[in-house]
Amino acid sequence: MSLSWNEVRDRAIRFAREWSASTDEERDKQSFWNAFFDVFGVPRRSVATFEHAVANARGSYGFLDLFWPGVLLVEHKSRGASLAKAESQAFAYLHDLMRQGRHDAVPRYIVLCDFARFALYDLEPEDKTGLPAFAEGRAYRLTEFPLADLHRHARDFAFVKGEKSVRLDPEDPANLKATQLLADLHDALEATGYTGHVLERTLVRLLFCLFAEDSGIFEPGAFTALVSRTRDDGRDLGPLLNELWDVLNTDDAARQRTLDEDLAAFPYVNGGLFAERLPTCSYNTTLREALVACTRFHWARISPAVFGSLFQGILDGRERRQLGAHYTTERDILKQLRSLFLDDLRAELDAAKADRSTSRAARLREFQQKLRRLRLLDPACGCGNFLILGYRELRRLETEALVALHTREGLVQSELDVRALALVDVDQFYGIEIGEWPARIAEVGLWLQDHQCNVELAESLGRAYRRLPLRATPTIRVANALRTDWRDVLPPSNDVLVVGNPPFIGKHYQNAAQKDDLRHVFGDFGNVGDLDYVTAWYVKAGEYIQGHANLRCAFVSTNSICQGEQVPVLWGLLFQRYQLKIHFAHRTFGWISEAKGKAHVHVVIVGFGLRNPRVKRIYDYADGSEEATVVEVDNISPYLTPGPDTFVTKQRKPLGPVPEMRCGNKPSDGGNLILTDAQKNELLRVEPEAEKFLRRFTGSEEFINGNMRWCLWLKDADPSELRKLPEVMRRVEAVRDFRLKSTAKPTQESAKRPTEFFYLNQPATAYILIPEVSSERRAYIPIGFMPPEIVSANTNFLISSSDRFLFGVLTSAMHMSWVRTVGGRLKSDYRYSGSMVYNTYPWPSTATDKQRAEVEACAQAVLDARAKFPEATLADLYDPLAMPSALAKAHADLDRAVDRCYRAKPFASDRERVEHLFALYESLTAPLAPAATSTAKPKRGRKPA
Repeated sequence: MSLSWNEVRDRAIRFAREWSASTDEERDKQSFWNAFFDVFGVPRRSVATFEHAVANARGSYGFLDLFWPGVLLVEHKSRGASLAKAESQAFAYLHDLMRQGRHDAVPRYIVLCDFARFALYDLEPEDKTGLPAFAEGRAYRLTEFPLADLHRHARDFAFVKGEKSVRLDPEDPANLKATQLLADLHDALEATGYTGHVLERTLVRLLFCLFAEDSGIFEPGAFTALVSRTRDDGRDLGPLLNELWDVLNTDDAARQRTLDEDLAAFPYVNGGLFAERLPTCSYNTTLREALVACTRFHWARISPAVFGSLFQGILDGRERRQLGAHYTTERDILKQLRSLFLDDLRAELDAAKADRSTSRAARLREFQQKLRRLRLLDPACGCGNFLILGYRELRRLETEALVALHTREGLVQSELDVRALALVDVDQFYGIEIGEWPARIAEVGLWLQDHQCNVELAESLGRAYRRLPLRATPTIRVANALRTDWRDVLPPSNDVLVVGNPPFIGKHYQNAAQKDDLRHVFGDFGNVGDLDYVTAWYVKAGEYIQGHANLRCAFVSTNSICQGEQVPVLWGLLFQRYQLKIHFAHRTFGWISEAKGKAHVHVVIVGFGLRNPRVKRIYDYADGSEEATVVEVDNISPYLTPGPDTFVTKQRKPLGPVPEMRCGNKPSDGGNLILTDAQKNELLRVEPEAEKFLRRFTGSEEFINGNMRWCLWLKDADPSELRKLPEVMRRVEAVRDFRLKSTAKPTQESAKRPTEFFYLNQPATAYILIPEVSSERRAYIPIGFMPPEIVSANTNFLISSSDRFLFGVLTSAMHMSWVRTVGGRLKSDYRYSGSMVYNTYPWPSTATDKQRAEVEACAQAVLDARAKFPEATLADLYDPLAMPSALAKAHADLDRAVDRCYRAKPFASDRERVEHLFALYESLTAPLAPAATSTAKPKRGRKPA
């Protein structure tokens, strides 16, 4: 039976531990690789052999350490040996296989290893030749990592399990070079005082011309030649360019007969790009050199989808933190487009092409007509990345269909009128964008992409083809999408697809206008103060699609809209008022820019509509992988897990008979009541009598990682004693001054009691401490008992209890499954909440005395296992690689004991645990707040709170 990826990762962790000390190649390499294949549940001997002989050019033989024909070649060295030598040997063997004509045996993957390090090469072949990358001098993909990180890279070895790793081509590094060239040109223009709208419009036109001469819209080198003929000081360049703009905007028949022949050679472009009259720019030597530098670059290499956002980032110096910082990779954009419609269209085209009946041609023609009927709307389109890539992919599908229709035995039918064949055009694409500049870039990007697609079609059919002058025009409305009726931009129909990544903007970063936008969209629906800005686009989409069951939508969003307190507000409204269903979901992954520094935002992609499809898909990106595991489920919950449309609302009190949870003590002291070890020692050197007022102080970071600080705990201190401690009093005075300067009235009021923490909640007895934020890498949130003498900060949650049963449930896999599902996240870390997690948790109310005693014993065993390592921090103990086996076993025993408190049958997975907990939650809360179920018509309940 095939192993799950969770099982593979667990085996990989154990494998790394077992082989962490191995050093000798000759003694251990074969056992090492047998164990490696076992990580993936594949017997090595069933697919690969050791010491495979390959004849070399000298007539002798070399021996491959491990060889899987057509799939994998391994070269292994002793620990610390140079992998450069292993690389040379491996590629030499590949050349020997090629030289012998054994192309079928040439592997796609090479692995170099010295026990401590892995280097994985992916030589993915081109479709056209079938030759590996190295044979054609092309780049290949290289992934390097230490043995300890094997579990993080397990999916890179999906081929061992017989699964194909599908990935998109990486972005061309020329993108950043192109951006730098235009950034220099922009700065040179701006330095002359040529700014604002005219600067933006000029740059768009220059971009079009640079692209056009390198991609066949203009004659090769035509624009470069025109620029090169001007004077070195650039004085005649501005008037010449203005004359060129006029030519590009004039039909051939309307041009003057006396027009300069170099200018007359340029085609009529139309499309409105060159229609506006711009003031003449006075070029100088620096500015001319910047433009000449641009003409030396080969612009046809640049994707229009890439360039839109890169170009936008150039223009605003205040936003230019790094070039391309706002650009999103094609790989990430295509995750959305493929899941929403491209994968379905691909399957439909493949089925039509495979049809060998007389209906094949009719199916292909109908497929093309279907492509023509589609309309894409991006209601926050920016520079049009999603629209441009969507257009490119539709055109590629159309081209493939046309090739299938008009070729026989690899030959194109004669007498084809290619111009009449292509139906998909840019007028099927619509956008709403608040800024005029990016809106114009989106239009130009679509036209440039159209030309590239025309070139691809011409190459596929062997017929020259270009669409000039531009006749079709995309519709990009310059407007605030949240104040615009989308129906006025594009009337809704079942052929419309809504796509995009609207601005995220969390509640703390919204300006007054954006908060007003939210109130405008949500209307009389309250409780929007905690919502991200992006949620307004979901509501607008819900309104837009009403009455059109097959109209589908998908947005990229911050993962916070599917976690914690936003879920009942947003999804309660979407489910109950608009009757939406989630069709697919990409769970949390890093939304990456192609800039230096690789800026990340943690996001999800949610596809939705009115229809309730039978099969829904969840894409999961575990351990930061760029490739997803896809699970088909009956229903997707608003937490993007398999399950019903149930959402959890905040609770003021726990649902079960457990003690109340409160947050810890909040200083609000300007740092004056909290001391490091050094500050504490200095205080006692000056005022040793202050020692009685010092207590250990721990926030969540100190609790998990050690290094507790100290605090001055002056609650109920005798004033006469304090006045004898001038340094302590100086700190108290500083606390008062700090609070008085606050703009928050409660903080100002607390200045009247400067000896106390702003918020006090220190238990008088031992208590359970739960850190508010904890790494998602850990299987369990580190939870512990604290004596009352240790003061806990407000970054922890506290329960005044020494109950081992309560502790056992809180630190179990059952409770952790609830945390992962309904709790919030800080980036991707767990963010615990009393009102959303602890108070909503369905406690095992039917547990017997025997079951409770078993949990208590197992909970004590966890504490005892921790105590065996007194020097280790909780971060050490709960590191997934370093966790002691005794502690891991104690937790596994505790997990089973807690599970049995819920039911006798073991839970096979966290998915089963969550489903069971949600069923309990519904039964506990249904009388008060019935939630939507997984049926086509969600049950209505009270308005979410």
